[in-house]
Amino acid sequence: MKRRWLILGGLLLALAVAFFVLRVPDTDPDEMYAKSGSPPSQVLAIDGDRRIHVRDEGPRDAPVVMLLHGSNADLLTWQQWADALKNDYRVIRFDQRGHGLTGPAPDGNYSLDGFHADIDAVADALGVQRFALAGNSMGGAIAMGYAISNPERLEALILVDASGAPVEREGGGNLAFRLAAMPGVGNVMSQFLPRSLVERSLSQSVSNQKIVTPEAVDRYWEMARYPGNRDATRQRFATPRQSFSPEAVSKVTVPTLVMWGEEDALIPYEAAGWYMDHLPNAKLVHYPGIGHIPMEEAPERSAADLRSWLGKVLATNVPRTGGTAS
Repeated sequence: MKRRWLILGGLLLALAVAFFVLRVPDTDPDEMYAKSGSPPSQVLAIDGDRRIHVRDEGPRDAPVVMLLHGSNADLLTWQQWADALKNDYRVIRFDQRGHGLTGPAPDGNYSLDGFHADIDAVADALGVQRFALAGNSMGGAIAMGYAISNPERLEALILVDASGAPVEREGGGNLAFRLAAMPGVGNVMSQFLPRSLVERSLSQSVSNQKIVTPEAVDRYWEMARYPGNRDATRQRFATPRQSFSPEAVSKVTVPTLVMWGEEDALIPYEAAGWYMDHLPNAKLVHYPGIGHIPMEEAPERSAADLRSWLGKVLATNVPRTGGTAS
């Protein structure tokens, strides 16, 4: 019996040592802001002590396009779209709660309501009344949910490989996301979080492997380790998610552009078909050979498709805000 306890104690000690030796530390906030928070970034004060990392570019009186990134991404995923749009549109993007330089939500709310509250908070702080709302992956589900609950604020909706449809990928998928969703395992893995796991996760998410660069992997890895983001990820994956009902989606009459990579390994192309079956005012554009993040994998094609569509559904000569040109 004594030997058994000695062995158990030794194993626990070895695990404790391994945890402290192998644990990957948080990134330094000041270094991260120096790297990714310089102008045109700004930090909006929301609800007292809360801060949201935002980029707001383009003419103040132009139609507004707000961009919502996906799970474990950040506002830089939209960089090439922002560059393509900002001469003719006011482009607003921000790190959502639990992500990027915004960091964790003080209230610990990672339900759709929490994310929707941030959309309103950012729009109100920037003096924006109505806008086109685009979202990728998790951001697409947030955008879809916002369109259901707040249609009066939207001029257009753009769903880019959006989650939220009752369609699931059989097998495969993203290893990091699967591990994060496993009770206990996700907690441990988030503390170790080897760079190789982040690289594999990004590689599994895309079809165009050219975008899996060392710089891109470093960005995802460092943002995931921004103080509080790992805990936020665990809380977010522990928050129950429900698919949208056909009845709720069919009531969204705002003009909608559904954009999808045909080789999406996370959310299958069939989900685009589900949205098209139930959205009454939607157009589909799809990309052969492209995976989960078309705005990074095929930036020129996807941005051109978006510009062409926006030009038809938005009146570019009508002021939308009360601000002045920057």
